Amino acid sequence: MANYKEIVTKAVVGKAKKTSTSHYELKPNERPDTVLGCWVINHSFRGKNNHGMVSIDGEFDVNVWYSYDNDTKTTVSTERFSYNDKMNIRLKDDVPLTDSSEIIVRGLKQPTVTKVDVNDGIVILDIEKELGVEVVGNTKLKVSVEDIEDDYEEIIDEELEETFNEQMEEITDDYLS
Repeated sequence: MANYKEIVTKAVVGKAKKTSTSHYELKPNERPDTVLGCWVINHSFRGKNNHGMVSIDGEFDVNVWYSYDNDTKTTVSTERFSYNDKMNIRLKDDVPLTDSSEIIVRGLKQPTVTKVDVNDGIVILDIEKELGVEVVGNTKLKVSVEDIEDDYEEIIDEELEETFNEQMEEITDDYLS
């Protein structure tokens, strides 16, 4: 009959990913005629527990290269945007999301500009990103434990014992003389 023990350890108790597209507006100093390029840089984010849901606060910089003055001049306009995404992650074994749960957020797909329009001097951007979240919490494992005797084999050095006995026999009573 096997004995069982419970081991308490940290493990991933919930995992999810979310792709989202958000709309942003950038108002440059000049009135743009044509957008020549867009890119997103300096993406940072962090996750936290928000009343049992994972809340991800993030931000990134958007650079828009555009022409103006009847397409005779170009410049780059930069603006920092913030976002807050919420994810309701189902946790395994009904483990609750607590403040002691570790929330790991990964950027699975970096923010990318998927659509750009210029409307009345304002650059309208659609930016898509994909974030993955892992929730690490305490969980229990039940393992079967077998009671086994010490499985080391005891070795008796018989040769050493025989040598010692032979030396003892050679000792006589007049060993001091």
